[in-house]
Amino acid sequence: MPRFAIHRNRNPQSKAIFPLLLDVQSELLEDLPTRTVIPLTQSPGLTQKPLNRLTPFVHVDGKPYMLVTYQLASIPKAILGPEVADVSEQRDEIIAAIDFLVTGV
Repeated sequence: MPRFAIHRNRNPQSKAIFPLLLDVQSELLEDLPTRTVIPLTQSPGLTQKPLNRLTPFVHVDGKPYMLVTYQLASIPKAILGPEVADVSEQRDEIIAAIDFLVTGV
């Protein structure tokens, strides 16, 4: 599974708010049964006051989605649906958001 690929969320409990998941886990850890993901949302309640560095936006099919980096999670691979986009061109911005979450810098 490629890093920085965006997948559909198959979890019925969360896919209404977080329809997409960004895989941020290294390909070196491909054999693990889980993947580390950042949920993506278009929910107005969450996107009205984004913290630019922590919650950057990416575009999928021409629509903006906010990375909810503070909801970073490890999930079973089975919850990842089909890949719908690749945002590896935004690698630096995504890594900066994770770094900000972990270190505050």
